[in-house]
Amino acid sequence: MLFSRVLRALVTYHSLSVTAVKRLHAGSHALQPLRRLLLPPSGGVRHAVRCLWRGTPPCGAKRPGDWHGGDSGGWSSTDEDMDDEEDADDVQELLVPYVPPLQGAQKIFIVHPDVKWGAKKALNTTADLQMAEAVALVQSIPNWTVVDTLIMSTKTPDSKLIFGKGNFQFLTEIIRGLPQLTAVFLNVERLSASSEKELEASWGVKVFDRYSVVLSIFRYNARTKEAKLQIALAELPLLRSRLKNETAHLDQQGGGSRYIMGSGETFFEIQQRLLKERELKIKKALEKLRSKRKLLRTQRSRREFPIISIMGYTNSGKTTLIKALTGDIGLHPRDQLFATLDVTAHGGLLPCRMPVIYVDTIGFLSQLPHNLIESFSATLEDVVYSDLLVHVRDISHPEAENQKKSVLAVLKNLNVPQKLLDTMIEVHNKIDLVPIYDTSEPVILVSALLGYNVDLLKESIESTVLANTGRIIMRIRIKLESPQLSWLYKEASVQEVKVLPEDGSADVLVIITNAAYGKYKKLFCK
Repeated sequence: MLFSRVLRALVTYHSLSVTAVKRLHAGSHALQPLRRLLLPPSGGVRHAVRCLWRGTPPCGAKRPGDWHGGDSGGWSSTDEDMDDEEDADDVQELLVPYVPPLQGAQKIFIVHPDVKWGAKKALNTTADLQMAEAVALVQSIPNWTVVDTLIMSTKTPDSKLIFGKGNFQFLTEIIRGLPQLTAVFLNVERLSASSEKELEASWGVKVFDRYSVVLSIFRYNARTKEAKLQIALAELPLLRSRLKNETAHLDQQGGGSRYIMGSGETFFEIQQRLLKERELKIKKALEKLRSKRKLLRTQRSRREFPIISIMGYTNSGKTTLIKALTGDIGLHPRDQLFATLDVTAHGGLLPCRMPVIYVDTIGFLSQLPHNLIESFSATLEDVVYSDLLVHVRDISHPEAENQKKSVLAVLKNLNVPQKLLDTMIEVHNKIDLVPIYDTSEPVILVSALLGYNVDLLKESIESTVLANTGRIIMRIRIKLESPQLSWLYKEASVQEVKVLPEDGSADVLVIITNAAYGKYKKLFCK
């Protein structure tokens, strides 16, 4: 399939013949830009979000200790807040999807190839559980419904038709007997362009693989410029595959030279070059956003707000848990896969009244196509620079152990520091859905939805954050006429000041780093 935008470029710059344009354009899709979803204005809350996410204290404060949040915090921000307005036009064209979105209502027949043995056989799971996840993927897209499902064994998962001759004929008869179908979802990681074309010709409906379905979910849930750019980057392998297949089809039709007039390049070579140019532009734009994020991390570290990354398998309850920890009524968790695609930050207060930033990350998924993992790896960079990791697990899910392995494998590939892995807090969520549950593991059992054990989790987060960041909570007796109090406001987080008028002193509750307390003793405890 060759696409409208590529065709226009060819016509404009290479004088493509009218006959060739008609042949190529006959099968192309109309491009439908992604609807840009903007954050609603929220007045002072949004101002506080911008201030704290950008590394400056909100509410006009000059010190971290002056932040007057609620009991739990309750502000939030996405990476969209860090985008410069003047950069909007520079990358707007890159945000338009080249691969036509899978729009409109779809009635899907899901087929799961069950590999009985060999390298492609899935370990530590069952075909029924894999089918259940495939159904959940389809149900995550609006107006998509599952008509029926089928698990069919195969010995030839790498063949063009996936199944052997007998099973394929049986499957074809089933599909043709369901006239209401609009598409088949074949639950494999990637189909080659030639396989997709041959299957569609045999079955008479669209055929989707895991890559195209997950990419559609990502498109639907993307909010920020960075997420949309990452999706555009993930589309490129699909474009190249389709381009190669379509070019071969055109060559078979014959009729005319394979070269553009005077250019010395074939259709395939020109479009490969155009896709390469697009790839470089997207990577350049993403690198610019990555540099901004690095600068913001530096600014936040100077303000010494601890960063707590909430991560885990998709739909494990991460956003619901953050809502319980922060009391942020603006959060609206959704019970679906990849509901959170963009990195979002949410302010909260620990029991000791220290402000922290909770980072909600993209969920993990087993058998996530490799190109999608690469495209979104930059989004997970913030995990590496956290002060604490909280791994949220849906303990009611039948594949909870496999999900844990998938998450830990991704963390390993991200080269997360060993200290973060060693101090990671494991949370077993949705405990209310498990009638009887007992474990000897050092974990915290919670129900984020019901608020069960959330206070216990806050205490665990507080003690771990203080230890990981070298902070201590202490009371210091100071003299009011000395510069001690102003020094503490500058170098520590002052939580409470109790004046003792009888002797002209004050009792100050502070959260202070070991290094800062060492300086304090040298200056004032001689």
